[in-house]
Amino acid sequence: MGSEILRVIIDIGHPAHVHFFKNTIWNLEKKGHKVMVVSRDKDVVVELLNAYEIPHTVLSKVRPGKVHLIEEWFIREYKLLKISKQFDPDVLMGILSPTVAQIAWLLRKKSIIFNDTEHAVLAQKITYPFCDIICTPSCYLKDAGNKQIRYSGYHELAYLHPSYFTPHPEILRELGVEVGEPFIILRFISWGAHHDVGQRGIENKLALVQELEKFGKVFITSEGPLAEEFERYRIRVSSEKIHHLLYYATLYVGEGATMAVESAILGTPSIYVSTLAGTMGNFSELQEKYGLLFNYSDSEAALAKALELLKDPELKKKWGFKRAALLKDKIDVTGFMVKLIESLREKNSRVSLSSVSDESYA
Repeated sequence: MGSEILRVIIDIGHPAHVHFFKNTIWNLEKKGHKVMVVSRDKDVVVELLNAYEIPHTVLSKVRPGKVHLIEEWFIREYKLLKISKQFDPDVLMGILSPTVAQIAWLLRKKSIIFNDTEHAVLAQKITYPFCDIICTPSCYLKDAGNKQIRYSGYHELAYLHPSYFTPHPEILRELGVEVGEPFIILRFISWGAHHDVGQRGIENKLALVQELEKFGKVFITSEGPLAEEFERYRIRVSSEKIHHLLYYATLYVGEGATMAVESAILGTPSIYVSTLAGTMGNFSELQEKYGLLFNYSDSEAALAKALELLKDPELKKKWGFKRAALLKDKIDVTGFMVKLIESLREKNSRVSLSSVSDESYA
């Protein structure tokens, strides 16, 4: 390959993946590389890609049930194989995507897999043996072997780093709130992912809403259908604007892991409520090292913490200082990704931590 143009396939399987890869896609294209995006019609994936005007090919649509999950996997493998043979990529990338790893292995192409979810054990077992590189945050709790590259950041810093994200206060008008006016964002998830089986989150939803309403307006974003009593709280702004709302929110409480980390990184007090609390390194670090986020498996304890925080008039100011401390420690994750991809120009190159140091992105 030398210094020639790289051909890259990026697999987008979840709304968070759109945000994670969007700046890398644009940066690679700006440098003259060819990028093809393949997607999965799940939640607001297609809506987000279209909003950002990122051309993509939908490989499959999510349907409920394990049988459909296996069927969908085969459809994705078949379609990605066909597309890859036509596009002839140098590199395939995805977030814990078995399809990417297996098709790259089959076609003898390089593959880069990103992962920050320690408990997604099944996906790791069917992905890791086939990929070339496994990128994880430095706080990731597991050792993924000699393919692993650790970087000083989080997935969410690929798009919420100040180099890429500037909050727009005018978006608040769509919610009917003013800058400085207290409001709380809640996130409910559908618990349909393979690594969510047997897990649960907020158990006292109505009581939570009623208590939080005493401190400001409450808005709900939901992965699945909302119960009738919550419908009037639903956030009705387009999906790509949610991070601006999280930045200005007084508090985030939710079952959504990605949104919990996003809120913390944006300097908004974040309470994550899930039986998965304590199983992921990024959550532990955000709580123990930076004090930006709180993990709870017990809904009552989470509500008590939320009420305690909301009584503090200096809350957002304190979190602003904590956010500044975090950003000082962490890298531009998009810059790291682009450098990593370009280091694969040589067909037989071996990538190590020394060849793709993240120091220049601090």
